[in-house]
Amino acid sequence: MYTKVLISVKRRCCILTTLISVLFLPTVAPGVPDILQDPLRVQPDRLHTGATFPDGSLIASTCAADLSQPLALESAIDIALCNNPQIRSAWAGIKTQSAVLGEARAKYLPTIKISISRLATRTSYSSFTGTPSSVLTGDQIYGSINWSLLDFGGRSANNNMASQMLLAALAAHEASLQKIMAGVIQAYFDAMMAQSNYVSRKKMADIAETVFSATKRREAGGAAPLSDTLQAATALAKAQLNEARAKGEFSKSQSQLVQSMGLAPGTALLLPQTLELNRADEVKELSLWLQEAKEQHPAIRQARAKSAADKAKISMARSEGLPSLEATAYFSTNGYPNQGLSFSNQSVKVAGLTLNVPIFEGFGRTYKIRGAEAQAEQSEAQLQDTSNQILTEVVKAHADALTSLGTLKAALRLMGAAKQSLNSSLRRYERHAADILEVLNCQSSLADAEQERNRAVAEWRSARLRLQANSGHMGKADFLEEQP
Repeated sequence: MYTKVLISVKRRCCILTTLISVLFLPTVAPGVPDILQDPLRVQPDRLHTGATFPDGSLIASTCAADLSQPLALESAIDIALCNNPQIRSAWAGIKTQSAVLGEARAKYLPTIKISISRLATRTSYSSFTGTPSSVLTGDQIYGSINWSLLDFGGRSANNNMASQMLLAALAAHEASLQKIMAGVIQAYFDAMMAQSNYVSRKKMADIAETVFSATKRREAGGAAPLSDTLQAATALAKAQLNEARAKGEFSKSQSQLVQSMGLAPGTALLLPQTLELNRADEVKELSLWLQEAKEQHPAIRQARAKSAADKAKISMARSEGLPSLEATAYFSTNGYPNQGLSFSNQSVKVAGLTLNVPIFEGFGRTYKIRGAEAQAEQSEAQLQDTSNQILTEVVKAHADALTSLGTLKAALRLMGAAKQSLNSSLRRYERHAADILEVLNCQSSLADAEQERNRAVAEWRSARLRLQANSGHMGKADFLEEQP
């Protein structure tokens, strides 16, 4: 006698979910969170509304920018955040940890499954018995439900760990934003300073050439000795050398800015000719910046959440070695799965409780707990190390901001003095009390003062914004080009 299964089709409870999604999913409006996609509501609002800065302003989702126009700092940051792969990776990390949290919460719910089989059983006998063969056809249905009722904190610890890891992923995304913005700000103002230096050096080379030409004319007329001409020629050669070096530095800084923005190498950029001094307010005390960094910096919050998650792993490892209680129920009609049909039309219904008590696991649980404790200690040390690094960066940025603010004030005074000197020289030249060389020297001093002023403005604006970024709470309003 043998039994042959002709048809066996098994379906689980996902049939109902599939039908609902097919019937109702096309009617969901775009942009509205779908309950079928996130039934346990574990995805943070950020995944639906879009990435934001710490001040709540949205991050540009497109990388479009008109590079034929002078590049503003705001556009440079938007392009960098849109192109940077670290930002996209951190964004995907949020989605990953949201799914992990969903799995942790799902363990609080029962699992239900059902299988339906259409079977045909053919029974054959030897010809010597004289018993005819028979065929039995019917449906076999089996369903079960399992629900974990008590596990001494295992699910709670797992849920806590997943929640902390999601917080860490959110903080990692914010930390990536701050890091990329700080890098772009540094590259942008480095390029602006290099451009200002190049323009100034070119202007000084032009002035040196004018001085050389005037000196040669004075020598030809007998009004200047040969030594003056040689000195003017030396000054011209030095000015042209400085111009060539400044041009190379400007090209290099442009390339670094292009790279920090995630653009193709060799992309041409136009930068504003001058930097406006939008604000020159005093810098807050260092203790206030350090306190803000401790509380708000996303890298510190990420390390703190990671440490909390590793501590939750200790509780989870301990709970796995404790008893657990589960409720189980199932029903079957005409037999059980992977068996033949019952010859009698029967139904079976079973319900009960199952208590699982671990007795001995070969000391594996002990070492797993020790490993979790060691991981928690390591995370705590990493938290301290991250805090030290961030606070050190804040101290450096604060010192740079104070220095650049003092340099800015001195450069503005130098600029004013150079303008007054040039105006005085021009008035004396008009009254024939000064020669053209004095005027040209004053113009050279003014060009040098303009370079120092632009450099000081760039250093101040860069240091102020980097201080915001290193403190972990720079928003879009901080780097918008404001009206002076």
